[in-house]
Amino acid sequence: MTTTLSLKVVSQERLVVEAEVRSVSAPTVQGEVTILPGHIPLFAQLQAGELRYTQDGEEHYTVISPGFLNVTPSNEITIMIDSAVNDRDITLEKAQAAIEQAKSTIATAADRRELIMAEASLKRAMLELQVAQKTRRTKI
Repeated sequence: MTTTLSLKVVSQERLVVEAEVRSVSAPTVQGEVTILPGHIPLFAQLQAGELRYTQDGEEHYTVISPGFLNVTPSNEITIMIDSAVNDRDITLEKAQAAIEQAKSTIATAADRRELIMAEASLKRAMLELQVAQKTRRTKI
């Protein structure tokens, strides 16, 4: 039995992650699921949150939008999402600035659509802040 998983995270814009990993934890709409080599086939709907994967003994994080996860019998995981940000692209300063911007937009929203978009931006910025704090990245 193989000891790794082939992970592909694909957004509308680009291939976000392509790696051989030891484990993957993803936020499904039913709760968090962790996938290890030899996992049964699975298709699940994802909610916005933190995607974690272990590669070469190091844990990596990606903030993802809602989407789908597919696990095949051959240890291949494909994650299809609208957008994603890898931990190496997230900093405390960027996340805090995004939170302030979203709060400002919420306070001055002119209509319901703008308010909903600003609330979604705030949620994503809060997730990015959590990841930045975990990885302790402070430089832009």
